[in-house]
Amino acid sequence: MSAVAPLLQADALSVEFPVRRGILRREVARLRAVDRVSIEVRAGEVLGIVGESGCGKTTLGRAMVGLIAPDAGTLRVEGRDVATLSPDERRRMTRDVQMVFQDPFASLNPRKRIRQVLELPFEVHGLAGGAERDARIRELVALVGLSAEHLDRWPHELSGGQRQRVGIARALALQPKLVVLDEPLSALDMSIQSQVLNLLVDLRERLNLSYVFISHDLSIVEYLCDHVAVMYLGRVVESAPAAQLFASPRHPYTQALLAAVPDPDPRRERPGRPLDGDVPALLHAPGGCAFHTRCPLVQPRCRASAPDLRVVDTVGLQRAACHLL
Repeated sequence: MSAVAPLLQADALSVEFPVRRGILRREVARLRAVDRVSIEVRAGEVLGIVGESGCGKTTLGRAMVGLIAPDAGTLRVEGRDVATLSPDERRRMTRDVQMVFQDPFASLNPRKRIRQVLELPFEVHGLAGGAERDARIRELVALVGLSAEHLDRWPHELSGGQRQRVGIARALALQPKLVVLDEPLSALDMSIQSQVLNLLVDLRERLNLSYVFISHDLSIVEYLCDHVAVMYLGRVVESAPAAQLFASPRHPYTQALLAAVPDPDPRRERPGRPLDGDVPALLHAPGGCAFHTRCPLVQPRCRASAPDLRVVDTVGLQRAACHLL
């Protein structure tokens, strides 16, 4: 293992939300959206996080950037435990780790022009002012493929792709080292998706950025990511280098996800088959292995105990949480 600390590292990270009912809104249960997740992102790397809706991907991403406080576990940025940072140090950390949200319209204040949207990060952090700030903002819009004339427009006057470019520019305003991208392409038309994807690739190379790329689109994940973590009901069930995971998925859930992707070559065989049924509700997650209610290979011990994420290959880069591996 490299002596250099990962840019971001989560150890046994858990996030819970209270479930409240009744007139008095009393807490009756806790919903664990992220369950003891351990992952890391190294400098220059793109980590993909995939899984069905409701698996905890977005909650994990928000915890990474400090929008949600974890209930258990440790989050480190460049080796420093975020929980032990002073307010000033935590503010600095937020400059290093930024986020681009899924909905490019909802993430922009409709009452602010684009110039005001991009000025806000500088105001909050007390960086650059006057002519220097204006020059930085003009550089940002040019960097993401927009022109200076877009600065005086309102969000509703822009297309979906242009709004997402503004979201990317806002995330880059503070010159972060890591950007968490939460489904950044899913709300865009197919023709625009490729343009924004090419922009992300170009920015990564030009600015030496690291990404956490949260997505449903496995073809984009295969193209963009260096490493992939597969989540199911709040847990990571498999992680591996992208090429290895797509060539030889080991966990039955990963195999099922890949089997569900349309393939232009009908003669190509893939391990696994698409899943039947829906994802169980997180509030009533099954005991043992969370996947056992849908797994075609389920055994009695799968219902009895939850498997640990462990090495399943000789190189030690591929890990899976399955009793049968």
